[in-house]
Amino acid sequence: MSTKTSSTSTSASVGTSTGTGTGTGTGTAQRIADRYVALWNEPDPERRRRAIEELWAAGGVHLLQPPEDMRERAAELGFADTVLEARGHDALERRVARAHEEFVANGDYVFRQQGEAIRVGDAVKLSWVMVRPGEDEVLGGGVEVLVLDEDDRIATDYQFPGL
Repeated sequence: MSTKTSSTSTSASVGTSTGTGTGTGTGTAQRIADRYVALWNEPDPERRRRAIEELWAAGGVHLLQPPEDMRERAAELGFADTVLEARGHDALERRVARAHEEFVANGDYVFRQQGEAIRVGDAVKLSWVMVRPGEDEVLGGGVEVLVLDEDDRIATDYQFPGL
């Protein structure tokens, strides 16, 4: 996740979901959301890579609007519309590893899912928060909109950090 992410478990199962439920039920949407959030807390690089390969399609992409200070600096350089992108398993692995190193690895924070995930058609919406381990004070968070392919793998991951 970007500046904040969530999950209480660092070793949640990350098997591929095959459900195709739609509507506001928690079945497939909740399983995908649980696996997604657990990924950002996963300390083992091999398990993280495996989870990425199981969650995202081979050409899957993670898109993130960067923090305000980055957007301002980019605007100063003439970039009006700044979006950060990680495409493909290798880039996604680097993205998740970097977030893990910055926020989770030192034991300062964990990411948790907040509320229930919702699926409508091929889209899953979930919310997450960043907290200190063992505490409930929310220090950051955001919303993910995951667009799934025909195999229920993430084709596009839109991340909206900020509460």
